[in-house]
Amino acid sequence: MGPADAQSDAVAGSSQLPAVTVNPPETRPRSRPKPPRRQQTARTVSAVQPTAPVPPQVRGGVTSESATAGPAYMQPTAASALTISGAEVNARPFSRPGEALEVVPGLIVTQHSGEGKANQYFLRGFNLDHGTDLSIKVDGMPVNMPTHGHGQGYADINFMIPELIQSVNVRKGPYFADVGDFGSAGALAIDYINKLPKNILETTNGSFGYHRGLAAGSTAVGAGTLLAAVEGVKYNGPWDVPDNVRKLNGVLRYSQGTSTDGFTLSAMAYSNGWNSTDQVAQRAIDQGVIGRFGSLDPTDGGVASRLSLSSNWAQSSEYGQSKVNAYVINSSLRLYNNFTYFLDDPVNGDQFSQMDRRTVYGLNASHAFDMRVGGIETQTRIGLQTRADDIRVGLFKTLQRETLSTVREDSVREGNVGLWADTTARWTDWLRTTIGIREDYFAGRVIGDTPENSGNAQASMTSPKAGIVLGPWYKTEFYGNAGYGLHSNDIRGATITVDPIDKVTPQDRVPLLVRSKGAEIGIRTRALEGLTSSLAVFVLNFDSELLFVGDAGTTEPSRPSRRVGVEWTNQYQVLPWMKLDLDLAYTRARFTDFDPAGNFIPGAPAWVAAGGVTFGGDTGWFGALRGRYFGPRPLIEDDSVRSQSSLIFNARAGYRFDNELKLQLDVLNLFNAKTNQIEYYYLSRLPGEPIGGVADRHVHPAEPLAVRLTLAGRF
Repeated sequence: MGPADAQSDAVAGSSQLPAVTVNPPETRPRSRPKPPRRQQTARTVSAVQPTAPVPPQVRGGVTSESATAGPAYMQPTAASALTISGAEVNARPFSRPGEALEVVPGLIVTQHSGEGKANQYFLRGFNLDHGTDLSIKVDGMPVNMPTHGHGQGYADINFMIPELIQSVNVRKGPYFADVGDFGSAGALAIDYINKLPKNILETTNGSFGYHRGLAAGSTAVGAGTLLAAVEGVKYNGPWDVPDNVRKLNGVLRYSQGTSTDGFTLSAMAYSNGWNSTDQVAQRAIDQGVIGRFGSLDPTDGGVASRLSLSSNWAQSSEYGQSKVNAYVINSSLRLYNNFTYFLDDPVNGDQFSQMDRRTVYGLNASHAFDMRVGGIETQTRIGLQTRADDIRVGLFKTLQRETLSTVREDSVREGNVGLWADTTARWTDWLRTTIGIREDYFAGRVIGDTPENSGNAQASMTSPKAGIVLGPWYKTEFYGNAGYGLHSNDIRGATITVDPIDKVTPQDRVPLLVRSKGAEIGIRTRALEGLTSSLAVFVLNFDSELLFVGDAGTTEPSRPSRRVGVEWTNQYQVLPWMKLDLDLAYTRARFTDFDPAGNFIPGAPAWVAAGGVTFGGDTGWFGALRGRYFGPRPLIEDDSVRSQSSLIFNARAGYRFDNELKLQLDVLNLFNAKTNQIEYYYLSRLPGEPIGGVADRHVHPAEPLAVRLTLAGRF
C-alpha cells in the first residue's frame, strides 16, 4: 500500500494541525452543559429533516470547510466550498505537483516555461497568471508573493509533496472574512499530515528521462511525533533542449496533541534548477524553423530555492478556541526568459532576467467563542493576520544568461495587517446567517536605483461580507453569499514616476489596493443515495486599475471587468470501491467599459470540465481514468483570434500486494492529444522579419503520451 493509502488513515484521525475546530455542543467537555434548545431540537425534528446541515461536498471523507475555529454547523459556508482529502488528491494521475490542485472543481493548472517556474492558473473566467487572485497557503504559510520579480501574486507550488497532503480546503469568492489579499477568485488552504501509519519508500521512472524518489516516515519522539520526508526529481521532458530539472525537497515536522489542543513545528527546504522551452511563435513551427518541441532561445530557464520554518498552536477551553500560526520564509528566484526574440533588440535579442530574493515574516491569530443572544445560538470569530516582506527585486537585460544592463533594481520593504471578525447565528433549525467585516492596511517603501521611482506607499480598505444558509430539507441546503474583496498591486507601481529605461518618460502610478465585489447563490443536495451534487451561480466585478508589468518594469492600464458564471459539481459513490465525479463550469467574462478594441478578456476561459472514475480497495487492483477539458479562449479583445480547446486524458492502473508493496503505472496524455498547454497572441520578431515584428500565436505544447512506473513499499 502506498502514499495515497496513508492519507486515508491519516485523515481519519483527529491528531492533525492546523485543522482547528471547536467541538459543537454535543461533544464538548462535560463542564460545559448542553444548551437546552439544542437538546429539544434533536428530539423533535423528523427523520427527513435532520438537525445537522447537509454536509458540503465531501471529497475522500473529509468534511467541507476550512480549519477556521468553529463547529461545522455554525460555519459560514457556500455552495462552492469544499474540502478535499489527500487520499483523493493522490488517487489521481498527474504529471507535476501543481496539477494535483486540479482536484479543485473548475481549476486549470498549466505550465508554459519549464518545471521550476510557478504554474499558470485559470479559475472562474480568470487567467490568473501565476497566482493573482488565487490565494494558496501550505501549512498556514502564504505561497503568493507580492511585489514579485516575475509577477504580482506569484505562487510557486513546486515545493509541495503531494503524498504529505492531509486536505485541501477550497473557498471561492470574496465572501469570507478570514480571506484577504489574492483571494477574490478563490482560496486554497493545503494542510500537511502529522503522522504516517507506516513509513514510505518509493521510486518512479518514466518517459523523457523522468526519475523521482521519495522517502517519508514518522516516529514517536517524546510526547509527540516526528515526521520526515525527502524527495528528489530529475526530468528532461520531450523538448529539443532538455529541461534538465534537478529538484530536491525536504520536510521535517514535529507535532504534539490534537487539532484542538496541540502544536506543530515544521521546517521545509526546496531547491530547483532547470532549462525551459518557453512558448514559441506558431509561425516558427509552421515554417520549419523549429520542431513542435523546439526552442527559440536555448538558454532560457531558472534556479529557485525556498526555506521555511512554521508553527501552529491551538488551545480549547470553556472560553472557546484559540489558534496561532507563525512562519518565516526565505526564498530566491532567478528567471531567464525570451518571449519576443529579436523585437526590442535586433542585435542581442530580447532575453531578460528577473531576480527575486526575499524573507517573509508572518503571524496569524484567531479566537472563536459561542454565545446565546436572546435565545439565538451564535458563534463569533475574531482574527489578526500580519505579514512583512523584505525584498530584493530586479529586472535585467541578458544574453545567454549574461547580464548586459540593469532595467531596474529595488530594495522593498512591504507589510500588511488584516483585522477580521464574523458572527454566525442559527435562527432556526433551517436558517443560519453570517455577517463579517475585514479591514486591511498595506504599507511599504521602495528604494530604487532610480531615485525618481523610490518612495513610500500605503492604503487601507474595508470589506464587509455576508452569507445565508437555508435548510436542510430532504438532505438539501440553499446558500447565498456576497462580499467585498481586494487584491494588492506591486508596490513599485505605486511609487513609480518615470520609465526605468530612459529615466524620462512619465509613468502613471497604480493604486496599491484594488476593489472586488462578488456574490453567489447555490444549492447542495444528497437527496439521491450516494450522490453529492452542488450548483453555484456567481458574479464577480473588478474595478479598473493600472497594473505594474514585471516583464517591463513599467505600468499599463487594465479595464473594469465582470464575470458571471455557473459551476456544477458532482460525486457519485457507485460502489464501496468505485467513485465517479463530474465537474462543469461556464463563465462569461467581459470588460464593462467601452473600448473600440472590444470587450472580451484575453485568456479568459468560458468552458472548463473535468471528470473521471477511481476504483480500488486496500489490496488488489486499483486505478483511475480522468479527462480534463480546457475550452477555447479569446486571445485579443475583439475575439477575432481564439485559442484551441484541449481535451487530455490521464490513466492509472496498479496492484497493492498483501506484503505492503505497490506497483503502479500512470499513462499521461493517454490518447497523445496534440494540443497546447497555453496560447498567447502578441508581437514578436524572428531574424530577418520586419523590424516592427509580426503578430502571431505563441504556444507551449502539451507533452505527448508518457508512461511512469512506480514501485512503492510501506514498512
